[in-house]
Amino acid sequence: MNASLPMADRGAGPVVAAKPASVVPATEPKRHSALVRVTHWLTTVAFLALLLTGGEIVLSHPRFYWGETGNVNMRPWLNLHLPSSRDTVPTGYGYVLPDQNGWSRYLHFEAAWIAVATGLLYVLWGLFNGHFRRNVFPAASDLSARQLADSAMKHLRFERPGAEEAWSYNVLQRVSYLVVIFVLFPLMIWTGLAMSFGFDAAFPLAVRLLGGHQTARSLHFLVTILLVLFLFVHVVMVVVAGFRSRMRAMITGKMIAGTMISGSVDSPTE
Repeated sequence: MNASLPMADRGAGPVVAAKPASVVPATEPKRHSALVRVTHWLTTVAFLALLLTGGEIVLSHPRFYWGETGNVNMRPWLNLHLPSSRDTVPTGYGYVLPDQNGWSRYLHFEAAWIAVATGLLYVLWGLFNGHFRRNVFPAASDLSARQLADSAMKHLRFERPGAEEAWSYNVLQRVSYLVVIFVLFPLMIWTGLAMSFGFDAAFPLAVRLLGGHQTARSLHFLVTILLVLFLFVHVVMVVVAGFRSRMRAMITGKMIAGTMISGSVDSPTE
């Protein structure tokens, strides 16, 4: 018997060290799942390719019309006043841009199908996995005018989000993501297909519901502007929130140390 032990501890067996009050997890929780990260970057690359090639296509006729037909003899609702890559379009400029319609239309078509396939995979996974229910759909209590206005004012003031938003989206983000995913992207696909005469031959009602080929082209252009605006605001808010930590989360899935709340880890957002 060890005489150095207190009387109460003699014969009580081995001494067990007390566990610390809190244990730091051996692995960092993931902010974004692998599928969310992969589809995010595939969509980003496809969207940028669509912007580049779409701009080249617009230059072949930088005017927009409503209805079924539109040509240089009709008054457009929007004239971009840009030089054209076609000498048949009078723009007022004394030169014609090089015609890049061949490769731009081909790449536009390919990038569009990559975006569609990636988006479809993400939506199906999000619905069956519960990602949208847990992380994107806002609670009914968050949809009040006061909550929406408060979130909008924080964005307008470029206010850095608090630590509690490191693992979740605020209400304005949730609403904007839902509009982009379930309204703007489907409308972009629909109007893009409606500009094809082959699609019109197979599904004429889908084109007539939009009001004709030229209306589909105009709507396609307007939706593009909304998506570019969303992308701009999204990038600005990433910079405001912490570019390094947010980029790391979207590339590796992990957050930079120090984004945990009160020393504990919240449930990660997929």
